[in-house]
Amino acid sequence: MRILLVEDHLPLAESLTRALSQAGFSVDCMHNGADADHVLHTQDYALVILDLALPRLDGWEVLRRLRARRNRVPVMILTAHGAVGDRVRGLDLGADDYLPKPFELAELEARARALIRRSHGQESNVHHCGPLSYDSAGRQFTLAGERLQLTPREHAVLEVLILRDGKAVSKDTLSEKIFGLDESSSADAIEIYIHRLRKKLGHAPVAIVTLRGLGYLLEAK
Repeated sequence: MRILLVEDHLPLAESLTRALSQAGFSVDCMHNGADADHVLHTQDYALVILDLALPRLDGWEVLRRLRARRNRVPVMILTAHGAVGDRVRGLDLGADDYLPKPFELAELEARARALIRRSHGQESNVHHCGPLSYDSAGRQFTLAGERLQLTPREHAVLEVLILRDGKAVSKDTLSEKIFGLDESSSADAIEIYIHRLRKKLGHAPVAIVTLRGLGYLLEAK
């Protein structure tokens, strides 16, 4: 899943980007509100982690503009402003969660997973497609009860497919959701990951189906 981190404190931004990447997320990081507002006009994210005290455009305004465009991407406010009034203002502007600094990385990651899960209308941590199961809390796939060994990119592609709950996903959407702004992507790369996933799923009664003109669909046979 691809997320946007907006944090102007460079050491913290680098630390969070590294930790979130190790947790399996593809992370774009912006260091000011104007750049964040720009990419939110053009890019699709599963989650935005937003600081408030930002240069050029503060987090309040980034959030206000985002919701004014009717963009419902989940937003977690991450800030040293811990007063009740600030939390209320953020929630009233459309934030979905509020985590004051300092915080534990494990809590940040858990809240991020919960927000993404709820945005897909799924309250359970575990998602199923035939014998394939995905535990979004533990970020682990199992096939017929056995852990499925995947590379980070394979994991990201299969995660998008299983969370779409029986809906087709285009190559462009897969690229947008798994590749960051500073990473090159192509239709050929997506096809390679799909091919590898099909081999790992083997003869199990679950398959990635190609729908001409629509993309890929994960379905139980």
